[in-house]
Amino acid sequence: MAILDILEYPDPRLRNIAKPVAEVDDRIRRIIDDMFDTMYDAPGIGLAATQVNVHERIITIDVSEDNSEPLVFINPDITVLDGDIESMQEGCLSVPGFYEEISRIEHCLVKALDRNGQSFEMECRGLLAVCIQHEVDHLDGKLMVDYLSPLKRKRIKDKLDKKHKLEARQGQR
Repeated sequence: MAILDILEYPDPRLRNIAKPVAEVDDRIRRIIDDMFDTMYDAPGIGLAATQVNVHERIITIDVSEDNSEPLVFINPDITVLDGDIESMQEGCLSVPGFYEEISRIEHCLVKALDRNGQSFEMECRGLLAVCIQHEVDHLDGKLMVDYLSPLKRKRIKDKLDKKHKLEARQGQR
């Protein structure tokens, strides 16, 4: 297992659209294990493969308080079950240090493959529904900043650019 580097906004690789996983094999399971290690280390509750520069449709999530409910979604497909919208403070491992109010569907159905390649369906509500939508956005090249006003997006980009330049000068990046 390994801790992978998480790409940070405005890295253009975060805009890549992930390709479907053709076959769930040991390579995919290694990526999944590394993604969980990375997500828990960050710490975060969700991670899309795109965020670690793997452009395949893989998501890891664990919204439990004690990291005891790891979920894997390979090639996830979301269906809206009702149109209720929930606004929630969202953060993102690729947009570190920023939390913004984002509105998303509150109740959805996810169809995906598990880490063994078996198909499953899961009904999601609340935080889990929000998290799965956030991570699927990553697979589609979309970020939480895309839901914000241009002014907020620019402010976040400028602050992260400044942070990245400082890290580069200090040899940390």
